[in-house]
Amino acid sequence: MRNLDQIIKAYDVRGVYPDQLDEDLAHAVGAAFVRVLGIRASEGGPGAVVIGHDMRPSGPDLVASFAEGVREQGCDVILIGLCSTDGLYFASGTLGLPGAMFTASHNPAQYNGIKLCRAGAAPVGQDSGLREIKEMVGGEVPSFEGPVGEVREQDLLTGYAEFLRGLVDLSGIRRLKVVVDAGNGMGGYTVPAVLGDACGLPALPLDIDAMYFELDGSFPNHEANPIEPENMRDLQARVREVGADIGLAFDGDADRCFIVDERGEIVSPSTLTALIAARELAKVPGAAVIHNLITSQAVPEVITENGGTPVRTRVGHSFIKATMAEADAVFGGEHSGHFYFRDFWRADSGMLAALHALAALGETAEGTTLSSMLAPYDRYAMSGEINTEVADIAAATQAIRNTFAARAQDIEDFDGMTVTGDTWWFNVRPSNTEPLLRLNVEAADPAVMAGIRDEVLGIMRAGA
Repeated sequence: MRNLDQIIKAYDVRGVYPDQLDEDLAHAVGAAFVRVLGIRASEGGPGAVVIGHDMRPSGPDLVASFAEGVREQGCDVILIGLCSTDGLYFASGTLGLPGAMFTASHNPAQYNGIKLCRAGAAPVGQDSGLREIKEMVGGEVPSFEGPVGEVREQDLLTGYAEFLRGLVDLSGIRRLKVVVDAGNGMGGYTVPAVLGDACGLPALPLDIDAMYFELDGSFPNHEANPIEPENMRDLQARVREVGADIGLAFDGDADRCFIVDERGEIVSPSTLTALIAARELAKVPGAAVIHNLITSQAVPEVITENGGTPVRTRVGHSFIKATMAEADAVFGGEHSGHFYFRDFWRADSGMLAALHALAALGETAEGTTLSSMLAPYDRYAMSGEINTEVADIAAATQAIRNTFAARAQDIEDFDGMTVTGDTWWFNVRPSNTEPLLRLNVEAADPAVMAGIRDEVLGIMRAGA
């Protein structure tokens, strides 16, 4: 018997293949997806599900089983084949259909997973259908007595590339030398289409130095997880070696983007969030922009300075997307490299974030460096997210609270605990799935940041 709580999580389905996630489970999830969302044509829904997968070897077999579960419930299937996760969101948005993306994102090779969405790329999470899907899979999915659905294939890569190019125009920028590390993930499929001429689109003024573009779900060069600094080292070295203007790194399913400046230094996702926020507010003055609570304080500052309204939310894409809808926000950014766009069905797109970074740099005067262009957005010293295994999370959190109570100007219990001082703040929050505390620290002075970081980590490790 499987423990579905370990596989069907807050935002998606994910597990080791085939020990946790196999064809039988994929089949059951496909059938339950149709049942819970009511997407049969005979029940007034759109009557089809669009399905894509990344480069992991188990993807095609899992897709086939999921599709069979969908068809047996009287629902049609549209197979789009290899795609990035934002490519699946594009398919869901442009076709107006619910979708399923088979990917384990940045996880190691032995994993696979399923990201589900409603029509228009609206998320399916624990509070929007995934809990009911898990309950149905854990029991028995009712059978459907009517005719089975049909299957057809559709290639949407060119449409995806054209759509993104229409949102951010690079045709008039100065020529840039760009290193791209795809990590053997889906960036190796989408970058040639969007930034190159693989789909027959007009050439852009970009000289692309391609790293690890071969699609290989065994990840022979490094894990496709650019939030970990060790996975950025090859890109950093290559940018310095060839004298590139910018480096881009994508995770396994290419829905996240990280950038490296001309010195080979990693740019904080908060800095990129602030840059894109300013660009989007220039198009939509006065709009709301979403940021999660552990992005840099520079983000709400830049939003306000550019005439926008900063709206803070919890960490996690379902919270970001829901808040974007409520506030009619034009853009949202997270510390983890996820960037959400109202013009892209409020979904996240690493490629669209990359286009913004390239456009911003390419619109500057010849000789302007990325680091100098980003300096106004990079205002504080940040620790980055540090994960520590803690035996008693509640006790460790209370010990931190007690230690900092006299020095804090404010202690807020919202998505963990945020402690704010005169020139610093930090957040500690528990993982949803592991016995971990996640720490983020920011301060005006690097030495102060390091001191606060080390003091909090000392308390956490004492309780390990």
